[in-house]
Amino acid sequence: MSILVVAEQSGGTLRRSTLCAVTCARELSSTLGLDWNIAVMGNDVGSVASELAGYGASKVFVADDPALANYLAMPYAAATAAIAGEVGATWVVGSSSTTGKDLMPRVSVKLDAGLASDVVSVSDGNGGLQLSRPMWAGNVVASVDILTDVKCLTVRTSDFDAASASGGESAIVTSSGAVGAAQSNAGRMRFVRMDATGGERPDLNEASIVVSGGRGLKSEENFHILDELADSLGAAIGASRAAVDAGYAPNDYQIGQTGKSVAPDLYIAVAISGAIQHLAGMKNSKVIVAINKDPEAPIFQVSDYGLVADAFQAVPELATSIAQAKG
Repeated sequence: MSILVVAEQSGGTLRRSTLCAVTCARELSSTLGLDWNIAVMGNDVGSVASELAGYGASKVFVADDPALANYLAMPYAAATAAIAGEVGATWVVGSSSTTGKDLMPRVSVKLDAGLASDVVSVSDGNGGLQLSRPMWAGNVVASVDILTDVKCLTVRTSDFDAASASGGESAIVTSSGAVGAAQSNAGRMRFVRMDATGGERPDLNEASIVVSGGRGLKSEENFHILDELADSLGAAIGASRAAVDAGYAPNDYQIGQTGKSVAPDLYIAVAISGAIQHLAGMKNSKVIVAINKDPEAPIFQVSDYGLVADAFQAVPELATSIAQAKG
């Protein structure tokens, strides 16, 4: 019996979402008294494994093979299930990232395990371990049990702090069984290319600062007034569902109940009214700044700082002031 964290990496760089899953695994370990391990998959990921060796896991299991060079659901799910079986994992923890949401349901099927998604907390309740997950745009938080022997879950990274290194060095173990499982499943899917959005900007789930735009920006051309502000802050760019539905921004930018959940150190909402659907994806941000010309906009009810102003005037002025201050 043990806990397995499924690490995520991109191009040999560890993703922050993994460290949020590590925090959850530490809480599970403390509550259940179980050892926890980490699974790292990819090609030439030795540096990622070495980095994760300092976080207190019993072992770091590595599946390193060209078949895992680019994320594909089937070989990754097969490799994850193989490592879970190798360590006797009764809990498999991933993140609620795009990759995690694609991978973990497949892993749960291979392990004949129940799956709880978007978990926001774990606690030792009166009847045993309780997993909490939001419903109805966060207006209801349900306590759920997983009744299968093996349990899978994905954690919402906006609700678990990124773990810090704890010192020490975990043993790094090569998993030949996971590599074999990945190779046997690699032929049924083919990686074509990655069309990434955002250019050189940080990924939304990784960024410490996010600048988001809403329907009040009125057009795709106007949406680009956020570019200079985001670049001056080194921020990622997000959007409300209304802005995405209107075609102002790509789907990958969407933040909210049906988009991504983020919790950056600073969230700047520009021309976003603050509908419940959007708030569900960003209300855990450390500091929220709202810029909106409507003083009654609901976004001001959750913001730490609010500016009632026309975004088309305020945003360029703010970007210029930040650039001058940094210069």
